[in-house]
Amino acid sequence: MDLRNLGFDTSLLSTLQDMLDLAEDHEKPTQNNPSKAYIRDAKAMAATPADVKEYPSSYVFIVDMPGIGAGDIKVQLEDDNVLVVSGERKREKEEGVKYLRMERRLGKFMRRFALPENANTEAISAVCRDGVLVVTVEKLPPPEPKKPKTIEVKIGN
Repeated sequence: MDLRNLGFDTSLLSTLQDMLDLAEDHEKPTQNNPSKAYIRDAKAMAATPADVKEYPSSYVFIVDMPGIGAGDIKVQLEDDNVLVVSGERKREKEEGVKYLRMERRLGKFMRRFALPENANTEAISAVCRDGVLVVTVEKLPPPEPKKPKTIEVKIGN
């Protein structure tokens, strides 16, 4: 049930949601009960679709992020091989405005990608254009094939 459709003030609902989010962040998870922040992050990951392409010399990650500025997006490398794309779309606060319908997704978003062994973590670039984030991870060159080592055979006594 959407309380906004019942005539509740959206600014009051927004303030209550912010208070609940703050309280959730301070709850301690137990072994059998994950924190609400963990559940919220899992939902954010599920709601952030991405395409992953492999080219001969690189891997390319494409994530749609309409309405999110490049300054609100973080691209990080964790544990030397996990690419993390995250950020947050916030609701614009306007005085005297009443939402009649709110369908666009707000809140945090995040995706994690385990990079293959041949990913060059020193050569990662990210470009956001027209609401689409493109992260390119170059591949390491293939290892040189090992040349056989020749051992000199000596004449023994």
